[in-house]
Amino acid sequence: MRIATWNVNSIRARAGRVTDWLQRADVDVLAMQEIKCRDDQFPHDAFDAAGYEVVTHGHSQWNGVAFASRIGLSDVELDFPGMPGFGKPLADGALPLEARAMAVTVGDVRLWSLYVPNGRDLENAHYPYKLAWLDALADVASAWTAEHEGEPLALMGDWNIAPLDSDVWDMAVFEGATHVSPPERAAFRRFEELGFADVVRPLVPTGYTYWDYKQLRFPRNEGMRIDFVLGSPAFQELVSGASIERDERKGDAPSDHVPVVVDLDADSPLDDDRPMIF
Repeated sequence: MRIATWNVNSIRARAGRVTDWLQRADVDVLAMQEIKCRDDQFPHDAFDAAGYEVVTHGHSQWNGVAFASRIGLSDVELDFPGMPGFGKPLADGALPLEARAMAVTVGDVRLWSLYVPNGRDLENAHYPYKLAWLDALADVASAWTAEHEGEPLALMGDWNIAPLDSDVWDMAVFEGATHVSPPERAAFRRFEELGFADVVRPLVPTGYTYWDYKQLRFPRNEGMRIDFVLGSPAFQELVSGASIERDERKGDAPSDHVPVVVDLDADSPLDDDRPMIF
C-alpha cells in the first residue's frame, strides 16, 4: 500500500495537478490539507475520473482536510475529542472548531489527515491555540493506541513545526519565531515519547517539504521540513519505503508544499477481490 500526505494549498486550483501526480506516483491513499473549500465545492469529478473516492472536511476558503483513496475507506471521523476551537465565540460561548482533522480506516490501517494550526507569532492568540491543539491531539492518540494495541495508526499532515535545527535553512532567520520555538518542539517530542516515530526521516534523512513563494525561496532551497508521517509502533513495522517528492514544487502553479510518501507492507483491502494467479 502506498500512502501520501500533501498540503495542496487550494485543491480547486490544483485538482488536475494532484490527480495527475496520484496516478504517476501510483499512490493508493492521499491525505490532503488546506483544501480551502467547502465540502460542496470540492472538485470531485477530477478524482472520480482518476478512480479515487474522496471524503472531505471543509467549512470555507480556509483550512480544510480530505482523503482520496482508490482502495476504499471506512470509519470516517471528523475532528477529535477535546479538539480546541478558535475565533469568535458562538452563541453558546464555545469557540468554533476549524476543519483541521479527519480520520479514515484503509484496510487495517488508521490514518489521520492533520493540519496543525500555524501559530502565526509567539505573541498571537493563535500560538497558545496551536499548543493546546497539539496537546489534545496527543491525548487522543495516546488513548487510541492504548485501546487498539497492536493496530497501526499514522498521524499525517502539515505539522507546522520544524523539530530539528536542520529542518530549516537558517536558524538565525527563525530566531524568536514560531515553528522552531521550544514549546512547539516539546509538543512534537511528546508524540515521540508516546511511541510515535517519524517514519520518513530514517529513510530520507535530509530534505525540505515546504518553500515559501516569496523571495525565490525554492530556487535557493531555503525551505522547511514541516510535513510528517508519525506512526505508531505497529505502523512503523509496516514501513518499507519513503520519499519526499521535491519535484512537485516545480512547474506551473505548484503548492508551496510537496507530497511525502510512505510505502507499507500491508495488504490492500481490495486484495481479496483480485484473481489468484498460479
